[in-house]
Amino acid sequence: MRNSLLFIIVLISWSSIFAQGGEPATLGSENDLQNGSVRPKAKTKQERPPIDLYKMFTVDNDTTIVDTSLTIQKFYKYNYLRKDNFDLLPFSNEGQTYNTLIYDFSSQHIRPQFGARARHFNYLEVDDMLYYEVPTPLSEIYYKSVFEQGQNLDAFFTMNTSRKFNFSIAYKGLRSLGKYQHILTSTGNFRFTTNYQSKNDRYMLKAHYVAQDLLNEENGGLTDQALSNFIGNDSQFDDRSILSVNFEDAESILDGQRIYINQKYDLIKQIDSISNNRIEIGHILNYDDKYYEYRQDSPSALFGDSFVTSDIQDKVDGTDLNNKLWLRYSNNLLGSISFQINHTNYKYGYKSVLIQEDNRIPNILSGNLIAAGAGYSKKYRGFQLVGELQTNISGDFDGYDFKAEASYNINSDAKFSGGIHLNSAPANFNHLLYQSSYENYNWYNAEVYDNVKTSSINFDLKSEKWLNVSTSFVNINDYAYFALDPTSSLVNSFQTNDNITYLKIIANKEFRFGKFGLNNTIAYQNVSSGDSYLNVPDLKTRNTLYYTDNWFQNALFIQTGLNFNYFTEYNMNSYDPVLAEFYVQNDQKIGGFPLIDLFFNMKVRQTRIFFIAEHINSLASENNYFSAPGYPYRDFTFRFGLVWNFFL
Repeated sequence: MRNSLLFIIVLISWSSIFAQGGEPATLGSENDLQNGSVRPKAKTKQERPPIDLYKMFTVDNDTTIVDTSLTIQKFYKYNYLRKDNFDLLPFSNEGQTYNTLIYDFSSQHIRPQFGARARHFNYLEVDDMLYYEVPTPLSEIYYKSVFEQGQNLDAFFTMNTSRKFNFSIAYKGLRSLGKYQHILTSTGNFRFTTNYQSKNDRYMLKAHYVAQDLLNEENGGLTDQALSNFIGNDSQFDDRSILSVNFEDAESILDGQRIYINQKYDLIKQIDSISNNRIEIGHILNYDDKYYEYRQDSPSALFGDSFVTSDIQDKVDGTDLNNKLWLRYSNNLLGSISFQINHTNYKYGYKSVLIQEDNRIPNILSGNLIAAGAGYSKKYRGFQLVGELQTNISGDFDGYDFKAEASYNINSDAKFSGGIHLNSAPANFNHLLYQSSYENYNWYNAEVYDNVKTSSINFDLKSEKWLNVSTSFVNINDYAYFALDPTSSLVNSFQTNDNITYLKIIANKEFRFGKFGLNNTIAYQNVSSGDSYLNVPDLKTRNTLYYTDNWFQNALFIQTGLNFNYFTEYNMNSYDPVLAEFYVQNDQKIGGFPLIDLFFNMKVRQTRIFFIAEHINSLASENNYFSAPGYPYRDFTFRFGLVWNFFL
């Protein structure tokens, strides 16, 4: 990973030199001309190409423009995940896991996912990857200070070698010691993307390669005595590093790499004002290879008896090779109709079979799955209609996914959409098969667990003038979850036959008063049945009061204010480091404490600079703030950093 980062720096430097030696038409600005920084012999004005020519898009071709503005949304995304984490509560150190406050059941997976879900928040998936189209080389540097002895840096570079071919290369690295004992994080995400379009626009290619290694030291949370010292607010324990933790000899690592190739070709592209007939074929290859390992020098009594007396190494490997072929026909009258078939070869498992007195735990789940599907989309009288269906037709796992949605643009500012979603999929592999040196952490449920069945109705209204609101009503059957086994008081996997109903409403509205802004996001949740298995806070709110202004003859744009977060008290999930999963507990309520941040942000040209005093109210409040039972939330800390774009 260090070699990858060095390569990025060298490439950016070389491209900068190369760009500066080229034609001046894409370099400089009007200010450069006034300041005399451009050679006098250049008679024409040196200007950067229009910003709307710098584009980035997802694998589904959702396109946005590269944006260097400083908005409140940019402040919300200025974090380790680089996205708005309103629905998450981070642990005390940067790069650790997050507790989920608001759930999303929109997944369209129809086969088991890799386990260790608590470690996947920063594991970049296919949908997280972006592709680019830029008239000149573009780079971005993200930096943010961390918690003791470390830094967080994300370096990115992209360029078009021609109008039709682009590549990007990036690396995000983090190292942070943390305030508590044995809680260091060290992570790296290397990514390379490319996209190509033929001269006649009939062939298109998107591809990427990602290599990720996410290492966390695990300490099992504070001991009972340390928890008492923390909650007691004794000043001699203000140095959190002297608080005792449950163990100091464990670490976990999630490591993986992915190769993704998505290509399509227009067999027929007849463009006219009446029919616009088009037939496209496509192929997608997705190869994902990863492993999760929990290492510990000696067993801890917190997890029960162990088969070994030292050197625990619980490692699981998973590979997934998926090939999809699809065909799509579209015209102006019928809309777009597509068909697909895909094959998946999967292998997930451990080194050896575990033989117990009355049980046998296999070491591998492997096989082949064949799935088929169809899709339809059509614009009709102002409505955009979309429908998708896929189902497994061969293999050891059943599964299906059906999604139908209709959207309508009420006016240029307001859009309404509604739809239904039905999904049936196996639980993740950690529920189906698990082996460990800890005796209690061994089970095989692949033959006894039913698919988790989820059905939902969703409505959304997006309007900056009126209100942004989304509503989701979800019904879940055969829900798989982790919880303490009442016979052993240790974590185990369970599946309930009880029905779970979950209501979620999220509303957002910003009010402007001259140079002042008040941005409000409120989420209401209710689990009317099955609240013993799915715990959520009834209310989660974020309110940001801020002031913006231009200083020094518009050379500096400033943004400063207070950010307030709050969620009601509830039975928050606990964290299990062996599984790297959260589990349900119904004995301890956590929440009801505010989180207040004071920020002062600036923008100079294409650079956004951030100064944030996090959780300032902890200086005078009780020590009742936790990210999970046994794991305190962050104390007051001052952090700073920047996001810097270079248009070469």
